[in-house]
Amino acid sequence: MQLYFLVYVCWLQVPSALGHPGDGERTWLRFDQMPQPEDELFLYDTFPPDFVWAVGTAAYQVEGAFEKDGKGPSIWDRFTHRGNGTSSNGDEASDSYHQLQRDIHALSILGVTHYRFSISWPRVFPTGRSDSYNHAGVSYYRGLLNQLKKIRVQPVVTLYHWDLPDDLQRQYGGWSNPVVIELFKEYADFCFRTFGEDVKYWITIDNPFVVAWHGYGTGIVAPGIRSEPSLPFRVGHNLLKAHAAVWHLYNDKYRQKQQGQVSISLGSHGITPLHLTKESIKACQCSLSFVLGWFAKPLFNDGDYPQCMKVNLSSNLPSFTEDEKKYVNNTVDFFALSFGPVISFQLINDSLRFGQSETLNLRILLSWIKAEYNSPRVFIVENGWFVEGGTKTEDAINMYYIKRFVAETLKAIKYDKVNVIGYTAWSLVDGFEWYREYDIRRGLFYVDFTSPDLRRIQKTSGLFYQKLIEKNGFPVLPENEPIKHLSLHEGLYVKGSAGASDIFKVDFARSQFNDPNVYIWENTSTMLLKKVDGVTAPMRKPHCSDYDAIKQQVSQVRRMHVTHFNFPLNWTALVPNGNLSQANSTLFKYYRCFTSELLRANVTPIVTLWHWTESDPGWLGIDNVQPFADYARLCFQKLGDLVKFWITLNEPNTRDRSFDMGHTLLKAHASAWHIYDKDFREEQNGKISITLHANWIESAYPFTRNDGEPATRVLEFSLGWFSEPIFGSGDYPTIMRDWVQQRNHLDLYNHRLPFFTKEEKELVHKSFDFFALSHYTTALVSEVKNEKVRSNDITEVVYLSDSTWLKSPKNMPVVPWGLRKVLNWVKSKYENVPVYIMANGIDVENEKIEDKLRLHYHHQYINEALKAYLLDGVNLQGYFAYAFSDQTDPGFGLYGYIHDEYYEKLTLGYYRSIIDQNGFPASSSVQQKCASEQESCRICALLLTNRSLLAMSLVGVGFTLTTTFTICYLRRLARRYHRA
Repeated sequence: MQLYFLVYVCWLQVPSALGHPGDGERTWLRFDQMPQPEDELFLYDTFPPDFVWAVGTAAYQVEGAFEKDGKGPSIWDRFTHRGNGTSSNGDEASDSYHQLQRDIHALSILGVTHYRFSISWPRVFPTGRSDSYNHAGVSYYRGLLNQLKKIRVQPVVTLYHWDLPDDLQRQYGGWSNPVVIELFKEYADFCFRTFGEDVKYWITIDNPFVVAWHGYGTGIVAPGIRSEPSLPFRVGHNLLKAHAAVWHLYNDKYRQKQQGQVSISLGSHGITPLHLTKESIKACQCSLSFVLGWFAKPLFNDGDYPQCMKVNLSSNLPSFTEDEKKYVNNTVDFFALSFGPVISFQLINDSLRFGQSETLNLRILLSWIKAEYNSPRVFIVENGWFVEGGTKTEDAINMYYIKRFVAETLKAIKYDKVNVIGYTAWSLVDGFEWYREYDIRRGLFYVDFTSPDLRRIQKTSGLFYQKLIEKNGFPVLPENEPIKHLSLHEGLYVKGSAGASDIFKVDFARSQFNDPNVYIWENTSTMLLKKVDGVTAPMRKPHCSDYDAIKQQVSQVRRMHVTHFNFPLNWTALVPNGNLSQANSTLFKYYRCFTSELLRANVTPIVTLWHWTESDPGWLGIDNVQPFADYARLCFQKLGDLVKFWITLNEPNTRDRSFDMGHTLLKAHASAWHIYDKDFREEQNGKISITLHANWIESAYPFTRNDGEPATRVLEFSLGWFSEPIFGSGDYPTIMRDWVQQRNHLDLYNHRLPFFTKEEKELVHKSFDFFALSHYTTALVSEVKNEKVRSNDITEVVYLSDSTWLKSPKNMPVVPWGLRKVLNWVKSKYENVPVYIMANGIDVENEKIEDKLRLHYHHQYINEALKAYLLDGVNLQGYFAYAFSDQTDPGFGLYGYIHDEYYEKLTLGYYRSIIDQNGFPASSSVQQKCASEQESCRICALLLTNRSLLAMSLVGVGFTLTTTFTICYLRRLARRYHRA
């Protein structure tokens, strides 16, 4: 059955031989069947050697000089000057007409191979007709082409990017009148004749959907017409004919000599089905047909409109004659795709979504284009995102969106065999963003619209794009390479294994020997037991193994093959009223039994005195230090002969605790440590420390040294807050104290960072035997505050996320290298301190047996821990997987829990194999590959590369019968879901 699944996945990835209308419907099902999380992993690879890297602009958005040197008015000049809901215009915009050298310099910095720009029709022909030829306008574009030639950047020239000469709109009604087709052809003929020797890529019309639907339908963009329902489709009809006329002109008159290529830029959104049903998929197909297919199907398929449009629009949709179909069809040399905020989530209304959900998944759209239009050569001629208008040079949101889109393009090329030949980031500089005006910015270079010379400054996104072009993609970096074929039998950094950390539920019920009464059978049809009054039987002394819960839990721990198991005590349950004389002796006995049974199973217990998930005992009060110390002493007395590893507090530096509360927690920990050190260590010979929450913090702008300051600050406020007083100087981090003090002097905040007395410093400083940390993920931070992201008041940062990161159902990013970085941070600050990773884990969907996301997570994070130990010299002593079961932490468990039954998940078997082999030893098995599309069938590589991974499919052989039935039941549900 497993082999059948592998073959099926590979079959899904084999490209179809020919594309026909409707073939794109299979795209959503194919992506739903992709192996997860393998298919979502970031792909480190490079683009083809001849890949086109471009950046683009549009004339009205950047040129300015709207009345300069004889330029005629465009429909956008009239649209913005008359208001139409706009408050600004492109009269000056970025002033590229006068800032040509600055734009050329920006192109040089980026290192692009191509530059897409548009010729302003009214700048060349002010009235739209050739008899109004404007020499100054033509000279400007000749100058631009000459400058591009000097820096060896190839032009991609758009003939029409929405700025129709206003005379043609007022006299003929613009694109609604077929007369404009011939005038456009006349204008194109001039451009080919005048500039064609220097241009190898031509775009006739940009985004005809926006021009027709929103220019002549909704009125959102120029010329701002709201008219009868049929007008947008008549306009679209004329746009198609105009494009075809220009393509035939070039093909017949100029191609042989100039050797260029001509296409039309088609914009689209992304769409995904709400449910994977036939109806939802057809609705998605219809949504794309109404936007992209409206123009793509006549051009790339059969010269006619999509069937969905014909059915829904009836007489409102014009029709082509047979001759017109032949004339329009195949008038494209490549598929020019525009994808981004011009349409996506901006200009797609509910009716065009057909009840489905918009998405920004460029890879799926590219695959749909490949299937629907017979694998065309695709040139992405506009892509990117935007930031708010107040954002200056640090535009992390745009940078990470570009990274995401480029990464999806790379996957489309490598995995899906989409023939993508180029990518264009939008745009070169900030400019007038159509109906959004200056409320957003899309440039890779910041334009200071308040400065006299409108100076350009490279943004973070521009620097990222520059580096991306230099590397031609995302080559594999040495630090991202996994350590392969290594076993640690010569230097056990995890004591031969690792453990699981969790709170478990206490059950005092004993299975036998807990009832002294004698019973007899009733001699009736009921056959009930009847107690014999006054008669009792002697009872043996109860054993720890009598507890059903303990037997089950210890058995489950043993099946994991771990050497250590970390569990917390429940302070408030052990000492309900804070009165040690009323301590819960029964519960202490239960914990003692559990601990002793772990030892009998050769599992070392690690006991936590207080876990952050326990109800808060009121740490704000200083009076809690002594009660905690007394509670700790009692635990050492009751359990210390069995426990050799103690944790005082688990993750006290989380949950936005106040500085005063943290101060109390530090003193409570230190008091407990000193009690053990002074009164119990010599006899019990154990170790004790504190576990700190230690997620890594990375700068959102990883390009300069100054960019790292916010990340350093946040790390000191989160981890250094507790680690520095204990492991370092005995006081809070200098960065932290200076930052708080400075802001209090400015009356910005009312935060007070407590001071340690001399006695408190001596108490807290060096109160550790090892450094214990919990690590789950990594966050990005930035000091920018005007982007719409979460802000932290005291550290004055905003939190961001790389959209290419793999994420869990609870949106927790999977960033394995963050663990290695935090381990090295500990090493660099606190020398060779022994380190234990006390918790590391991720959530997956509840009741999911094949938790491959978690398997990937632990494989990668353990590998990073291995690098830190072997390559970086971190004194790593142990690794604990989180969590033990789903019962108390749903979604995180290595054991699932359903209907009072536990079952092993896939990751548990894999984790067990790592423990048994003490690392990642080499496999002697021969690698196997799918018969076709070998490089793209990544599930084959996951499941067939070594024996330990194959063994994971056999997890569950030793399950109880009830659990086996549960697994079968869940798998049946999964099959039914996929059939639906």
